[in-house]
Amino acid sequence: MANRTDPTAKNIRGTNPQNLVEKILRSKIYQHTYWKEQCFGLTAETLVDKAMELDHLGGTYGGNRKPTPFMCLVTKMLQIQPEKDIVVEFIKNEDYKYVRVLGAFYLRLTGTDIDVYRYLEPLYNDYRKLRQKLPDGNFALTHMDEVIDELLTKDYSCDIAMPRIKKRWTLESLGSLDPRISALEEDFEEEEEKEEEDELNDVLDTGAHEKDYYRGRSPTRERDRDRKRDSHRYRDHDYDRERGRGRDRDRDRDRERDKDRDHRHRLRDDKEYGGREREREREREGRERDRRDRERGRRRSHSRSRSRSKDYDRDRDGGGHRKRHTRSSVSPRRHGNGAEDGNARDEPKKKKGKKKDDGT
Repeated sequence: MANRTDPTAKNIRGTNPQNLVEKILRSKIYQHTYWKEQCFGLTAETLVDKAMELDHLGGTYGGNRKPTPFMCLVTKMLQIQPEKDIVVEFIKNEDYKYVRVLGAFYLRLTGTDIDVYRYLEPLYNDYRKLRQKLPDGNFALTHMDEVIDELLTKDYSCDIAMPRIKKRWTLESLGSLDPRISALEEDFEEEEEKEEEDELNDVLDTGAHEKDYYRGRSPTRERDRDRKRDSHRYRDHDYDRERGRGRDRDRDRDRERDKDRDHRHRLRDDKEYGGREREREREREGRERDRRDRERGRRRSHSRSRSRSKDYDRDRDGGGHRKRHTRSSVSPRRHGNGAEDGNARDEPKKKKGKKKDDGT
């Protein structure tokens, strides 16, 4: 029963006001001791006393994500739904800054777009310091205008998703809101007016001074002024002479330095040029060496190919000779025997012929 929304409360943005707080955070708030002990039975009138006791703002903190008293009071306001006049009085309260922050946070959750801009934008001029509890449990220093800017521009604040509102320029184009006038604009205008007045006074003062200067000239003053000017001229002449000598010395020193510098540059250039020539010679020698190696390789490959062709021709010619030799190995004997046989055969014929010759 203690966690239910007031039956007379109206739906906000089409839902139960307490549903603007996420369910997990809402359940943690219901289980917190501050909710059970301090927020039980609060009304719109008694809620102010609890809000005045606040000393920091924040959402949840610690490993268990415990809710802060500020968040418990925001949920209680959503539950009882105080009237708009009470919330506006919270926002206009200048004595208790946390009461003002509580009212601004509640109005950002439940108010219309026009009301949000109308009542929260004036708080940009409040620069008071506030304590904010971080999720790790430590406290950080912030300011009222920073909290208001977070409510108007960010989607999340104190672990609660902020309802979407229209942009200000959209409402201005529709004519629902007047253009915002900064509180510092009057100060800027006053400073500009002061600067313009100072410029005019300076101009007038310079004009009056010139008039006084020309009016106050007299013969005696002119005579004294001429004497002083002449004495200064002689001094200046001596000073210029010494200064000219010093300039000549400096010029000579500069020339000597330039000569030394040029000589050093030439030596360095010669060294660099010599180094470059050596590198070029090395590159040429490397190219020549590579070219010789390539020619040697070509000659070797050519000689190898020629020797291989010669061996191939030799082997081919040697095989034919062998064949002829094998054939002639038999034939000479045969031919030789035949010759011998022919000679043997011819000899008796000769002998017979001789005999016939002898007998005749």
